Amino acid sequence: MVELLAPAGNFISLRAVLENGADAVYFGLDDYNMRANAKNFSIDDLSEVSKIASQYGAKTYLCTNIILNERRASELESKLEKISSSDIDGLILSDIGLIEDTVSHGLEAHISVQENVTNSYTLRTLKKLGAKRAILSRELSLREITEITKKSPIETEIFIHGAICMAISGRCFLSYGLYGRSANCGDCLQPCRKNWTLTYEEGEDNVINFSDVEDETFVITGSDDGSYRTNFFSPKDMCMIEYIPQLMESGVASFKIEGRARSPDYGAMVTGIYREAIDSYENNPSQYNVKDEWMDELTSVFNRGFDTNFYFSTPFEVSEDNQSKYIKRDIGQVVNYYSRVKAAELRIWDDLKIGDKIIIQGQTTGSITHTIDSMQIEGKPVENVDKNSNVAVSIPTKVRKNDFVYKLIERNSND
Repeated sequence: MVELLAPAGNFISLRAVLENGADAVYFGLDDYNMRANAKNFSIDDLSEVSKIASQYGAKTYLCTNIILNERRASELESKLEKISSSDIDGLILSDIGLIEDTVSHGLEAHISVQENVTNSYTLRTLKKLGAKRAILSRELSLREITEITKKSPIETEIFIHGAICMAISGRCFLSYGLYGRSANCGDCLQPCRKNWTLTYEEGEDNVINFSDVEDETFVITGSDDGSYRTNFFSPKDMCMIEYIPQLMESGVASFKIEGRARSPDYGAMVTGIYREAIDSYENNPSQYNVKDEWMDELTSVFNRGFDTNFYFSTPFEVSEDNQSKYIKRDIGQVVNYYSRVKAAELRIWDDLKIGDKIIIQGQTTGSITHTIDSMQIEGKPVENVDKNSNVAVSIPTKVRKNDFVYKLIERNSND
């Protein structure tokens, strides 16, 4: 049975992915992971993370995957005893030098994609060092992944959904070169996602195209000043929902969803869709079908358009920005929840009407998406509610006081 591994950038995201079927969660430790701009967790939070995950029977993997200089390596080594005492299952490491120390503290050692593992020879060496799992390079094809996994003496893990870095396994110096903020230390400002100006110098062109992709064009837009603009550094997001059977047959131990810096509703939605797809295949492989609504729902949350990365060919399409169907507007907060009648009192500072789709998020609630089908003010049914009102809304799932309320609004809508 393959593990579904989901991201948690904070306690709300943690609860959201666990409620939606994650078998395991991965999360960052302050100062030691590749998402310095996400909220992350402190070392004192880890026991609570373990406690929450254990309620769902889920495993916990802590990201310590930045490039470690001597000082940081020493500091991390000194924290291993406390990390181990928090009942975290394992560490995701980008530095093989800490494998032995990690294992000696009773923790699983998982090797980060930053190590760019591309063959079974490396996996055999990692086995000798004590590693239990390696996240394979994102530049591998599905055929290569299957071949490597069959020969591997340790577990393998692959990414199946989320953002793709333009650099090999995320090893990029663009952010550092432009802003002095190192991607390899978790502080990437993502200049690759910006709109770049393209210039061309006349001269002899000696470039030979050895790619299978015949179309060598990028998405280029002309500007009034005579320059051209493009997003050729920004690849589309990976989405492998249509290829779950092929991925399952590859033999990998874990399917990983990227997105620790994304919102809890993103984690909830994507985890839930892949949970359903994996379970559908495992329960009846011969009758497995990709549901149209899976892709519809995946495009409803943040995305840059979808591609299959290197799994079947060399990706060449670029993405301009978020292409989700909806934007998320902060509209209110939960005042109370009445379990007997399954209704929540909301304080809202925006309009709300029957048929609106809302998201409610909180540290214990996680992330719940609900379509408004019944509202009351002072016991009387209403169809519309003006902003700056308190309203009772029928919600079958329990929410909590002070949970955040958002309204989903279709892009290009006049709402």
